Amino acid sequence: MLMRQPCTDLQFGYASPFGATPSATGTQFSVFSRSATEMRLLLYNKVNDREPAQVIDFDRDTDRWGDVWSLNVPGLEAGQLYHFQASGPWEPENGHRFDSSARLIDPYAQALAGTYQTGKDGLVRPPKCVVVDHSFDWEGDRHLRRDMSETVIYEMHVRGFTKSRTAKVKAGGSYLGVIEKIPYLKSLGITAVELMPVHEFPIRDPHGKKLSRPNYWGYDPMAFFAPHRGYAHSSAPGAQVVEFKQMVKALHEAGIEVILDVVFNHTCEGNENGPTLSFKGLENQVYYILSEGQHYCNYSGCGNTINGNHPVVREMIFHCLRHWVHNYHIDGFRFDLASILSRDRSGNLVPNPPMVELIAEDPMLADTKIIAEAWDAAGAYQVGSFGNYRWAEWNGRYRDDARGFWRGDGGTLGPLATRLAGSSDLYEHAGRPPFCSINFITSHDGFTMSDLVSYKDKHNDANGENNNDGDNHNISDNYGVEGPTRKKCIATIRSQQVRNMLTTLLVSQGVPMIVSGDEVRRTQKGNNNAYCQDNDISWFDWRLVEKNADLTRFVSALIQFRKSQPTIRRKEYLTGRPVDGRKIPDVSWYGADGNPLHWDQGALAMTAYIAAPSRLDDPEGLGRDLIMMFNSTGDNLEFELPSIGRGAVWNLFVDTSAPSPKDIYPDVDGPVAPSNRIIEMGRHSMKIFVCNAAMS
Repeated sequence: MLMRQPCTDLQFGYASPFGATPSATGTQFSVFSRSATEMRLLLYNKVNDREPAQVIDFDRDTDRWGDVWSLNVPGLEAGQLYHFQASGPWEPENGHRFDSSARLIDPYAQALAGTYQTGKDGLVRPPKCVVVDHSFDWEGDRHLRRDMSETVIYEMHVRGFTKSRTAKVKAGGSYLGVIEKIPYLKSLGITAVELMPVHEFPIRDPHGKKLSRPNYWGYDPMAFFAPHRGYAHSSAPGAQVVEFKQMVKALHEAGIEVILDVVFNHTCEGNENGPTLSFKGLENQVYYILSEGQHYCNYSGCGNTINGNHPVVREMIFHCLRHWVHNYHIDGFRFDLASILSRDRSGNLVPNPPMVELIAEDPMLADTKIIAEAWDAAGAYQVGSFGNYRWAEWNGRYRDDARGFWRGDGGTLGPLATRLAGSSDLYEHAGRPPFCSINFITSHDGFTMSDLVSYKDKHNDANGENNNDGDNHNISDNYGVEGPTRKKCIATIRSQQVRNMLTTLLVSQGVPMIVSGDEVRRTQKGNNNAYCQDNDISWFDWRLVEKNADLTRFVSALIQFRKSQPTIRRKEYLTGRPVDGRKIPDVSWYGADGNPLHWDQGALAMTAYIAAPSRLDDPEGLGRDLIMMFNSTGDNLEFELPSIGRGAVWNLFVDTSAPSPKDIYPDVDGPVAPSNRIIEMGRHSMKIFVCNAAMS
């Protein structure tokens, strides 16, 4: 009798049909080019070699299959360094930009080595491609498959997380450095890290010089399949492949998923004035959206736009996503400027774009989380209308409404309630559940949480652009002094506002995303566009973990509460109707006087009563009824508990106006609400009470 043998991780991977594929007998090189007249493979012995040790011409008759150039080189093994070189027409007016002297990065290169070089002929040599063998002992590691509704995302920069000397790690600024800080991530309680771009991007400019303003964030891709070599601790060619896998494996062992921020909207080749490094020199008119056949459409704001709905490019993106999922065990993706994927080959936004639908329906990506930044740099804004039920979205409306409410902006009471309840106005009409909303108040792009309450205006002078870069619409405040202050009254209100916004974020229906460092009051000194600041402005200052331990404790307790409470991470929308035969609705809203709320009232003060979910959604009966009180006015107010909860015992869980440690009770054992049901609410504060037993 034949016994079924399970597919182990060592046996299962994903082999792309293009690029360099090693085998026992040699390496197969395959590259797409429809219009090239000649193709060459350049092989190098060492990373610093300026000239190839061997040049192999593809034979047009035997090595070209349709529009694919493919040849096998016997004896070549993993670690081999190479470039492609293509000859063809130089006809910019027709979209062709072939340069027979250009050394080209393989679009499917799975690792790069070295940096830009300039030869004696003055020509630029980009980093070399590396032949990669993906053998790795995953020791049974698999995707964690955590339900989206149970996810807490931590947006993080790999280098910045441990590059500061204050991190006190052996491998600072690297994938291995992240591993050393996993105990901290576990203690915080987050369930997923969302890594800012880790696919290859330029370290130096095309002329070999150090960039005057380095692209620290990494939103400037040059090789989508390759982990960034700059984040490897070892300088050996291909070391980044192994170290990245070690990081993913270690995070999974800690129960933390890995989501990648991917940039399938432009490349570092720029417009017609930019260098020819890869795509331009292989099939420019296919890889980029062009107007009038020659000019680069700039929907990305970065000089060019990837032609994502061209079948060839669409295929490349699919192979790339599968590659990261099955060769690196990645759990999900956040798509930067994802609305570009909704544009056709002419740049027009189209309904039901094939690229967006296919990503959602691809069976090989079925275990992954897919998140859209549902806008682009050319005016498209698709928050609430991007894709189908599989797509989640960065909810920019949540950010703006939460900021506006806590700043005290008029007309934000209703919008804040809608965001707190899961943004049904954006997602329910399309049959998308609350967890399609990725709720955030800060992200890498903009002020940190600490700066949001410390600056009215951006201070980006260090970027060298005369403070003209970065968004001017920050919905921020400084509460009396711009920047740091020793005035205790201002420091106190800032601390409260940080807690108000983090609490709101972590008790809202949907999926919360925290930016790395917000839990310790990391500051960028008012810089809201620190894309080029590879220094202390951007790096995580680990001294703050001790200095602001009270806030870290506060955030960790909120995360643990969220993970334990199905009441605030529902899979269905709150309706305002009773559930499970209870006489009370699943959500109800009240004014400070305890009576039903009038939404047109002037004061930004309200109480939300959220009932525990049905037994269908909470079979273990862990959910508790919650009373949340919000006072965003500048006055101290008396709130009255609504009569709906009369007879129950209510324990205080959060009081953002109280000094630590009385600002939060991790075991939900805070003081019981007074018998007269009158709650003193300080100005700009929030309180949460939890029913100490399940209510029938």
